[in-house]
Amino acid sequence: MKRAVILGVGGLGCPAALALAESDADLELVLIDDDRVERSNLARQILFRAADVGQQKAEVAARRLRAQCGASRPGTDQVRLRVQSLAVRFQPENAAEILRGADVVLDGTDNFESRFLANDAAAAARVPLVHGAVLGWTGQLLTILPGRTACLRCFFEGPPPPGALPTCAEAGVASPLCGVVGAAMAAAALAVLRGTAEGNLLQRWDGLRCTRRPLRLRPEPGCSCGIL
Repeated sequence: MKRAVILGVGGLGCPAALALAESDADLELVLIDDDRVERSNLARQILFRAADVGQQKAEVAARRLRAQCGASRPGTDQVRLRVQSLAVRFQPENAAEILRGADVVLDGTDNFESRFLANDAAAAARVPLVHGAVLGWTGQLLTILPGRTACLRCFFEGPPPPGALPTCAEAGVASPLCGVVGAAMAAAALAVLRGTAEGNLLQRWDGLRCTRRPLRLRPEPGCSCGIL
């Protein structure tokens, strides 16, 4: 059974977790999020209902996935899905422990600092990372295979200076695009687990024009991710 860790159970993490839980793979999903459900989340975070407001996101999402997707293969006692929840914030002090034993990590966090922390922690642990992000009407996805493909720092170098770009809260996010990118993250994670993942390819969506544009990346020599 493969272990997939999902950082952030929000607009991206919810559809990614649901798609993975409904796949035919034998998986242990670990949901990481210390936030509670807010009413403003309900339009785009598809695992939550109005009755869940005020509850821990990770715990609610885990319960709903178990109830909707089942734990065993139909007609058998074979366990195909385990779901764990950790209501903790992903931060430098616990990053290594959270990623220990993971076969793939899906980053659905909503701020630059957490995204680069996920990038660096996955590189250090040599765990493949599926990075996803949505801001306004723009979405992106990058599969990072440590030691083999470009990472976030190869391309973006580091988080932008404070205030240089609007946050998700300031710019908003297009709810349908969250579903598209979240589902694509799940497909990318399954490709990692099956050994068919393609790295060095940044997928970018323009939700207003309904387009997706791939951008080929090259690893940056001397980057901290270890690419030579």
